[in-house]
Amino acid sequence: MSSVAPPRLHHIAITVTDVDASIPWYENVFGVRYRMDAPHPGGVGKLLATDTMDLIIVLHRHDANDGGLFAETATGLDHAGFMVPTRADLQAWQDHLEGNGVTRAVTANEPLTQSPIADEPYGSILVFRDPDNIQLEFFAPAAH
Repeated sequence: MSSVAPPRLHHIAITVTDVDASIPWYENVFGVRYRMDAPHPGGVGKLLATDTMDLIIVLHRHDANDGGLFAETATGLDHAGFMVPTRADLQAWQDHLEGNGVTRAVTANEPLTQSPIADEPYGSILVFRDPDNIQLEFFAPAAH
């Protein structure tokens, strides 16, 4: 691998059919608690985390969800997020991804595309897609 910083898992995001029913179940099973809404086009994510933020689970509701239950034989991952230390590391990852066939685009909405880095109050995010169009993210926390 090149000189990019090695990523580590930041959070797991799961699409559920009833987010309000799922929140207490995840809180009880994993010892996380609801922290905040993360709105997105066509729905909302509900961020749950431990007090130390070392386990983060985001439960997503999508308006277009047909209500069907997950089956392990079907594609089912919303996205996986990996943390890197700084925004500069995200910039290095852009080049590394491009070197591996992941082209830069206005949005990462097709296989093997990557979005521009989005700077949010809580950190910076680089979204990209694998060959099967599964969404992946690299996240760098905000410098405070």
